[in-house]
Amino acid sequence: MTRVLITTDYLRPGDDVDRYLRAAGLETTHRPLVGRRDPEELVAALDGVDAALVANEPMTAAVLSRAPRLRVVVRTGVGHDSIDVAAAARHGVTVSNLPGINANAVAEYTLGLLLAAARGLVQSARGVADGGWPRADGHELRGATLGLIGYGAAARAVVPLAKAFGLTVLCTTRVPESERTAGPVEFVDLPELLDRSDYVSVHTALTDRTRGIVGPDELRRMKRTAVLVNTARGAVVQEQALADAVRAGEIAGAALDVVTEEPLPADSPLRGVDGIVVYSHLAGQTAQARAAAGREGAAELVAALAGRPRHAVNAHLFAVPATTAETTAETTTEETA
Repeated sequence: MTRVLITTDYLRPGDDVDRYLRAAGLETTHRPLVGRRDPEELVAALDGVDAALVANEPMTAAVLSRAPRLRVVVRTGVGHDSIDVAAAARHGVTVSNLPGINANAVAEYTLGLLLAAARGLVQSARGVADGGWPRADGHELRGATLGLIGYGAAARAVVPLAKAFGLTVLCTTRVPESERTAGPVEFVDLPELLDRSDYVSVHTALTDRTRGIVGPDELRRMKRTAVLVNTARGAVVQEQALADAVRAGEIAGAALDVVTEEPLPADSPLRGVDGIVVYSHLAGQTAQARAAAGREGAAELVAALAGRPRHAVNAHLFAVPATTAETTAETTTEETA
């Protein structure tokens, strides 16, 4: 019987996803990932497994090389930087994601972070909890400018919400002009976006090109009153540079739903910086988004096992020489939710 490993932590034995997979004739095993997992534990969990439904499980080249039966990996989300897709292709493993599955959740959350930053909501609540009664002035979003780095499904979903709040929206992206359909958005290059924006929101995939793309030079271009928001991937932003910029008053602050290492380490430079608020990677975590991801992830897994994946991110790497595959993998997916 075909065996499926499920590590996404909100999927449980006996739930709708489990019943769907079993009805398709698959044998399921649940090993939910909570926090970090030793690679040897993952290798052991993959022993004898044909397909895996995973969240942010680190499917490295070393792990994939020790899972000889594995044929399919489906990521129950959008970003797939935790999976070595080129190595997967070399081992004959199809890797799929679920593009746009949590776009609405991420878009709403992004506006929540903008509002919280503009009105100092976290600082106010902390002050009251500490026995005070903070009364600092906030700022209205109406009339301000929002810059979006990236033009994936989540960024596109942010646009109508931002416009409803009266924000002017700028965007920088490598998406071709023929595919730019989000309505009243002005497309500019990154330096101009940084110069003009009151809020900069990151929505780009993590690739070799985008890793650390927001660094000291970019932060210095931003307004001193500007706020950086990141709901994409932590490593897009250089964290030490961000901490230094906020401490120096080069920008007003940051609202980060993602960080380079999660959970946030005790020695992170982001800790203890007034103006930086770190959240626990919640942007896509709604009941609706999780339910959709479970259903769509299971359907994609069944389709991929049948040789008909709909959202394979490494199909172009099969039967390609290793050096070419590795180069291509770096430039394939530029935007994410």
